[in-house]
Amino acid sequence: MSYPFERNRILRKSPSIREAMAETHLSTSHLLLPIFLIPGEDEVSEIMSMPGVYRYTLDRINAFLQEAYDHGIRQVLLFAQVEEHLKDNAGTEALNPNGLMQQGIRHVKSAFPDMVVMTDVALDPCSSYGHDGIVVDGSIVNDATVEVLCSMALSHVEAGADWVAPSDMMDGRIGSLRECLNDHGYHEVGILAYTAKYASNLYGPFRDALDSAPGFGDKKTYQMDFRNAKEALREARQDVEEGADFIMVKPGGMYLDVIRDLATHFDLPVAAYQVSGEYSMISSASANGFLDRKAVVMESLYAMRRAGASLIATYFAVEVAKYIQNK
Repeated sequence: MSYPFERNRILRKSPSIREAMAETHLSTSHLLLPIFLIPGEDEVSEIMSMPGVYRYTLDRINAFLQEAYDHGIRQVLLFAQVEEHLKDNAGTEALNPNGLMQQGIRHVKSAFPDMVVMTDVALDPCSSYGHDGIVVDGSIVNDATVEVLCSMALSHVEAGADWVAPSDMMDGRIGSLRECLNDHGYHEVGILAYTAKYASNLYGPFRDALDSAPGFGDKKTYQMDFRNAKEALREARQDVEEGADFIMVKPGGMYLDVIRDLATHFDLPVAAYQVSGEYSMISSASANGFLDRKAVVMESLYAMRRAGASLIATYFAVEVAKYIQNK
């Protein structure tokens, strides 16, 4: 037999064959749309460091939600900006039953009853220090923070949230949240755990969106060291044992190895978060003509799917949904 013995190019011969042979698929059901809520009325403001991404007051959010819904998006992740005068070290505003987050949950569920609403659970948006936990003598205290997070999550669920998504990275918070929700009869509320949330340098635009940059230091005492992968397995094992329903890796694009590790070692579905910095890099490069926006966006999401992500939080969600529908 003449060389080569195998001709793998046969399976790449035409678009139809390539589509039939594709090992990885992407649909709108794999997309989670992050949404930024802001206080006030009649305002839609673009986030300067995230061109094309906007913050909405509740009275202006429906058109965007309708656009997302019409293109097949059925899952949203809510973030709420807290006014400066309402911030304190204890995260008091996070527990306000009429706070912006709680109002936002009720608003979305009323307007779109079958939209799955997930909510961010962490103190940084409402902390006067901009940290994910309570600060005592310059340190983030774990257990007292977890108590507040439980009350915060319960407040979201009472407002109608389907899932809570603790992004704080405090030890033991998943078990405490699950126990709290169960004790109050919310046995079917899901927990999307930010299991491997790294102390990444890619969060800057997000912090611009919520005005939640840390007032001192950094978040390296609770978020993971980006040099570590095995540590993610330990975090995941703990979250799984404590009752998480979904485990997330954040950021997604630079941590494909971690996504694969978690998908391989655990039976729970794995989510990935394509964070603000990843969004802005692609957007800026494409705006300058350095990259083909659609091609790179799709490649980036397929990479996370290929690594094992069942769900991807991305600011490109509506854009990608349109690509998928117009395929």
